Amino acid sequence: MRSDLDRALELARMIPDYPEPGVLFRDLAPVLADGQALKAITTDIADRFSDAPGFDVVAGIEARGFILAGAVAVHSGCGAVSVRKAGKLPAPAASASYDLEYGSATVEVQADVQPGARVLIIDDVLATGGTALAAKQVIEAIGGEVVGVAVLCEVPELGGRQALSGLDLHIVFE
Repeated sequence: MRSDLDRALELARMIPDYPEPGVLFRDLAPVLADGQALKAITTDIADRFSDAPGFDVVAGIEARGFILAGAVAVHSGCGAVSVRKAGKLPAPAASASYDLEYGSATVEVQADVQPGARVLIIDDVLATGGTALAAKQVIEAIGGEVVGVAVLCEVPELGGRQALSGLDLHIVFE
């Protein structure tokens, strides 16, 4: 399994100065486009959180988190919900604002999670931790119980891991 994950990591591209000067963008699109790599990361995430209490729903953070959440949900036989940028949902039930390494944003979620449902949050990159914390806030606001956060990789110098202390955090490509 580890060799499949190592191969998946080799597919990632680093793009300097995107979306603005000084930011090193981790382009994971090639990883997601490769069936073997997608299967390896999906299996890794699902297996990591399969023990009790497990999860009932996967929440994917816009945009690559949607792809990962859908794949993990299918693999695990559970549902998936979207945590979207503000203004993209027809019936938002909760919203939370947060700071990014290069700005600020707001996320929203619809009330599609049953109260008490165990929710696994998934995103592609952990930077400051603000997006994941905002996702946690909106999931809890609609009655979900966040059991953990999974990401493909992190930008350690931005402190996201520390911002998520107390949460069960899994980083696929450590």
